[in-house]
Amino acid sequence: MASNPQVMWPSHNNFKISFGGDITIGGAFSVYTQTPKEFRFAQTMIFAIEEINNSSSLLPNISVGYKIFDSCGSTLPSTRAAMGLINGQERTFGKSCSGQSTVHAIIGASKSSSTIVLSQIAGIFQIPVISHFSTCACLSNRKEHPSFFRTIPSDYYQSRALAQLVKHFGWTWVGAVRSDNDYGNNGMATFIEAATQEGICVEYSEAISWTSLDEQVERVVRVIKTGTAKVIVAFLGYDEMDILLEEALRQNITGLQWVGSESWITSSNLALRKYSGILTGSIGFAIKKAKIAGLQEFLLQVHPSQDPQNHILREFWEETFGCSFQPSLQGVKQCSGSERLRDIKNPFTDVSELRISNNVYKAVYAVAHAMHSMLKCGEKSEAIAKHIQDVNFSLQSGEKVYFDERGDPAATYQLVNWQKNSAGDPVFVTVGSYDASLPDGKQFTIKEMNLTWFGESKQRPISVCSESCFPGFRQAVIKGKPICCFSCIACAAGEISNSTKCSPCPLEYWSNEDHNKCVPKVIEFLSYEETMGALLAAFSLFGASLTLVVSFVFFWFRHTPLVKASNSELSFLLLLSLTLCFLCALTFIGQPTDWSCMLRHVAFGITFALCISCILTKTITVVIAFTAKRPANTVPQCSVSLQRMGVLGGTFLQVLVCVVWLTLAPPFPYKNTVYAAERIILECNLGSSIGFWVVLGYIGLLAMLCLILAFLARKLPDNFNEAKFITFSMLIFSAVWVTFIPAYVSSPGKFTVAVEIFAILASSFGLLFCIFAPKCYILILKPERNTKNHMMGRNQVKT
Repeated sequence: MASNPQVMWPSHNNFKISFGGDITIGGAFSVYTQTPKEFRFAQTMIFAIEEINNSSSLLPNISVGYKIFDSCGSTLPSTRAAMGLINGQERTFGKSCSGQSTVHAIIGASKSSSTIVLSQIAGIFQIPVISHFSTCACLSNRKEHPSFFRTIPSDYYQSRALAQLVKHFGWTWVGAVRSDNDYGNNGMATFIEAATQEGICVEYSEAISWTSLDEQVERVVRVIKTGTAKVIVAFLGYDEMDILLEEALRQNITGLQWVGSESWITSSNLALRKYSGILTGSIGFAIKKAKIAGLQEFLLQVHPSQDPQNHILREFWEETFGCSFQPSLQGVKQCSGSERLRDIKNPFTDVSELRISNNVYKAVYAVAHAMHSMLKCGEKSEAIAKHIQDVNFSLQSGEKVYFDERGDPAATYQLVNWQKNSAGDPVFVTVGSYDASLPDGKQFTIKEMNLTWFGESKQRPISVCSESCFPGFRQAVIKGKPICCFSCIACAAGEISNSTKCSPCPLEYWSNEDHNKCVPKVIEFLSYEETMGALLAAFSLFGASLTLVVSFVFFWFRHTPLVKASNSELSFLLLLSLTLCFLCALTFIGQPTDWSCMLRHVAFGITFALCISCILTKTITVVIAFTAKRPANTVPQCSVSLQRMGVLGGTFLQVLVCVVWLTLAPPFPYKNTVYAAERIILECNLGSSIGFWVVLGYIGLLAMLCLILAFLARKLPDNFNEAKFITFSMLIFSAVWVTFIPAYVSSPGKFTVAVEIFAILASSFGLLFCIFAPKCYILILKPERNTKNHMMGRNQVKT
């Protein structure tokens, strides 16, 4: 400790210890508390100043002094301390009572509320304040605190780090307790905001103060006890946490996972065995642990004899050794002065957890480096704040010290977990880190395998309002409750869930039975493997085979009068076209491809145009043959060339239509996902509906002409019923295709193709049976009618 310091001691609230120098650094600490840490902060400041005074490189030939006041951890004493540090007119118990020069900078205070008062008053006089323990984000406001700096990160970062920590462990339902001051209120508000963004719900948010009545503390603990959240975020100062734990211990609260702020998470005063049942497994962010060479030896040398007038030192000594310097106290041994701090274990000299003390050390050196730079530049002391803003140096430990534009240091934390050592005592184990300067996703690191949870369990606790939904279900918010409280509703068909919401599968995918995976949709088309496709293919081949049989019969009897009278060339051409009509149905079965889609409609259009053109030519030939007014034994006929031209002409027009259709908008395979959501209907898109209906309409036009001409020829000789059979065939043909249109339009999926195949086969069978069945009947079963005389036996026209 510095030699010959002046101590003023009229009351606790006015305690001051000072030491003169060319440059004076002020200090504000809550030294008059039950915890020795604040006294150690003051001693660390003195240690750093003596170290600087002994340095030959930093502020050479310039002595640094100090004035340390007690802020008592509240605003009113902090105001007195600020005024005492600034005006320098304080009454002292020394030989002189002269006014001292004002301080150049102030280190402190520990609590944000005290520091706010200190900064606002000192800022008026452009005196910079560097806090070692005040984390309220409000202090980063340069308009209100233009000359404020700190060596501890702002709660703006800690609150968000805590929200990320809670999110990382999947805790979506937490309770919150805060200090009812600037530190707790601002820090918790930022945490709740960040937690909400992360999808975390806060069941309750309670506040206590170290001056709170017992009833209020009891009520807060009762809220915690009756709440359903298993994780409690405690944004509390040490004093408030101590009060809360005492009441929690009284109400026997256990089984909760505590998440703490830096103010108490590494407090050795809370690391007591009586609290271990509550706090073991606690986790939270702390300031990085550091080492200060020589500090422990300096602390061990502290002794009342160094400064007999330092009343706070005497009380510290009495508290540490359980003795008294007053001989009149009964039951208390008298302090001899021979006691040694190195002979006992106490928090004051324990430097294993140097965190906040290191911040005090850095703050003193920041002022010294700023003063060194300012004096080197020959500037006045009013420019000290500017030089503190610009400092950038490294301590002997290698740690860098600098401030950003808001006066804050780099936001780095260690993640600390409360565990027990082999002796059963609480210890702070570093299990991760947080660095706000790193990119998103890399700021937070953790070694989960090293974690211990409440009750010394290795099983991560669960804290949710509602259990996660099973795959195939989604969350539905319950009216009047937070979003974290939900019921589970089954996903609709075609949707999968990640236990929170249902998402539709891509267009060509569908959900599996468990609704947890999208699988390719079943592709549906009329195939040969299914019953309907196989039956239609069989009827198609049967029709083609039957037509070939009829062709063979006609070929066998080609020289007979009936075959000759039926115009054998046109009959064989008609039989060929009917065979092709039956076979073209096969192109509609199987997986559609570019070629099959074009082939099926073109083959259908051309073969039926050829078929109807043959029937039309045959009809015209019959009409001409039996309506000419000539002698009965003279039968005029259309020339063969005209018949051929009629057939080719009727077919050519259809070929022309098909060529234009295929050129401008050909049919193509199309995946229909509209009709059936759960499967893909693979079908042939017409390309141009106009092209399809023109092809079909042209066939209908030819059929209508046949029907009209055949109807006009109904009075031909009885023994020659060609026109009658053509009439019947056209009636069946027309009926089939007229029925086809509404059925085609309304049939879904592959049934559309089946309807079209049925129409092709039905009309083809109708033509085959109506035109050729009667002739085959005569050729095979009634050969006696297959004579020229019978054919022309009655040639009178009916009246």
